[in-house]
Amino acid sequence: MKNELLKTRNIGISAHIDSGKTTLSERILFYSGRIHKIEEVRGGGDGATMDHMELEKEKGITITSAATTVSWKDHKINLIDTPGHVDFTVEVERSLRVLDGAILVLCGVAGVQSQSITVDRQMKRYRVPRLAFINKLDRTGSNPDKVVRDLCEKLHLNAVAFEVPIGLESNLEGVIDLYTRKAIYFRGTQGETIEETDEIPAKYQDEVEEKRMAMLEAVSMFDDEIMEKLLEGEEPTAAQFHAAVKKGVLANELVPVYMGSAFKNKGVQVMLDAVVRYLPNPTEVPNKAKKVDDETQFVDLKASPSEPLVAMAFKITDETFGQLTYTRIYQGTLKKGMTIVNSRTGKNIRLGRLLRMHSNDRENIDEAYAGDIVAMVGIDCASGDTFTDGNVDVTLESMFVAEPVISFSVSCKESADYEKMSKALQRFMKEDPTFRVHTDEESGETIISGMGELHLEIYIERIKREYKAEVLVGPPQVNYREAITKLTEFNYTHKKQTGGSGQFAVVMGDIEPMEANSEATFEFNNLIKGGNIPSEYIPAVNKGCSDVMNEGPLAAFPVVGVRVNLRDGKYHDVDSSDMAFRIAARAAMREAIRKAAPQILEPMMKVEVETPEEYQGSVIGDLSSRRGIIGGMDSRGEVNVVNATVPLAEMFGYSTALRSLTAGKATYSMEFERYEAAPNNIAKDVMEKRAEKLKNDD
Repeated sequence: MKNELLKTRNIGISAHIDSGKTTLSERILFYSGRIHKIEEVRGGGDGATMDHMELEKEKGITITSAATTVSWKDHKINLIDTPGHVDFTVEVERSLRVLDGAILVLCGVAGVQSQSITVDRQMKRYRVPRLAFINKLDRTGSNPDKVVRDLCEKLHLNAVAFEVPIGLESNLEGVIDLYTRKAIYFRGTQGETIEETDEIPAKYQDEVEEKRMAMLEAVSMFDDEIMEKLLEGEEPTAAQFHAAVKKGVLANELVPVYMGSAFKNKGVQVMLDAVVRYLPNPTEVPNKAKKVDDETQFVDLKASPSEPLVAMAFKITDETFGQLTYTRIYQGTLKKGMTIVNSRTGKNIRLGRLLRMHSNDRENIDEAYAGDIVAMVGIDCASGDTFTDGNVDVTLESMFVAEPVISFSVSCKESADYEKMSKALQRFMKEDPTFRVHTDEESGETIISGMGELHLEIYIERIKREYKAEVLVGPPQVNYREAITKLTEFNYTHKKQTGGSGQFAVVMGDIEPMEANSEATFEFNNLIKGGNIPSEYIPAVNKGCSDVMNEGPLAAFPVVGVRVNLRDGKYHDVDSSDMAFRIAARAAMREAIRKAAPQILEPMMKVEVETPEEYQGSVIGDLSSRRGIIGGMDSRGEVNVVNATVPLAEMFGYSTALRSLTAGKATYSMEFERYEAAPNNIAKDVMEKRAEKLKNDD
């Protein structure tokens, strides 16, 4: 069993949209013998194996992450193909949370793009070791040297080329392995026959020696013996070299870069060799869990089947036969028929069926062990829940979930469709933590919120197709926020005397704006010394303060970026209670926020437009007219890239406008970057419209 763990790899494939992740996954499945016919992402046939939803096949994009298991050189690889489009960023987030390693795929022409930066940030957040694969080297304008430089300069990675491509663009033939100095060619109709030769084409010899030396020097930083050998003009042994590379990769201090073209079937097998050689097995990744009763205490998890069970539900999908829960086992063994405990709810659940997934196909299994990624059937739980066998009382830290930035109102033509729509929305909310649904109390409208127009459009399309409900969609609404701008003190007394015991609570302190780059939106600090408010009332004060954050004083938008410092207070032995302190805290916060010069914040989007040069001026002019700030320009082969920061409110319908501006030749990607103070005229307009809406709803 220990041996099986050492030969297991849990990896994900992540990249900017259209870098060729799904095409690469398809080749991995083919070369590992999992499928016997390669399908392409768009076009004839059944579509790529990992894009199993009809919408994915139609649009040629990945919407949900798909999991599969393949074998490569007697190693088991659990593989997750994640979406590249920023609107489905939670799929990447939850996959990286449970993976041990990743392949960062980059386009050989475009290099590091906006979503590559987001994916890299997510990998760093979960400390995921990675390899890089420069794809699409068969495309006109491909430049692997520039991509490696981008990795170092834009992502600040220690990226080192481990290969030199033989030919580029239409002349791409194979790669040269820098360590062995062997030329590797991929023959056969689908690149399945690998031909290695010691004869490197003469024109590459100088380049190979130069890059090989640079690679060995980078690797020697992780092994003093290799460094000494290089100084003495000796060669490191293969075992020494591979061990040093792995040490650098596991420490997240080295990123080996491989090259090829998945579409042209070149370079994939060599990259798979690197996956099993350099990416970690489950025993090489430190994992910790928190104690349920004291979340400041951490417990080290051991990737061993004999330890008590600890597993995490990281993705949920609703199927016709019940809920499918994708689960990563961190320690212990999961068996069909056993009783497991949900750490969040404390409920005991009997596990009826256990599956190993292959995209949308599945095979029944009886048990799975630490390090495995499997699916449980019919378990009622939420994404991020921890399961144990009852012998340990721990919970795993859940993943980071971004706040939605855009909303639509939805309704149905026929009253019979409301129930179908409600079922669909409940399901999507359970599956996707970034998709939110609420009913506007004043108007009674159903409001859906998400990460972007495409995100919500996909869900609306799924309601129509999968639930056969005709949905009417209201105009998009921007999720504005409110924030305070200065430190403001509060001192509030809540006193009520009505026969018998009364209510008494005094809270004193201040509120201040949080740092602009903080991911948290609310922070509560108890700075009371000497028990002027007994410790049992402090949670009630915290709760009272956070209650007020849902509606700000300007336009009833949520308030963000507030740090509360509770410094003093008073209580009464008889009349004080949790409720009294909660009411006092609410009133104190409302008053303080009003006095703290609140302002309206609007979501700012990071926009990247790829356009032919002749349209660049029009694109920049249009972005500027949308209150965009141009951040820089770059050229990638035959296209120019414009980077800008633009308010979300100005970006509705942009895809149509861009098509007509550039005769359909430009493409763009957009992702949420930050909240920023709205200009006075915009803020005034937002407040007026909001006031009118609230008035009409009454």
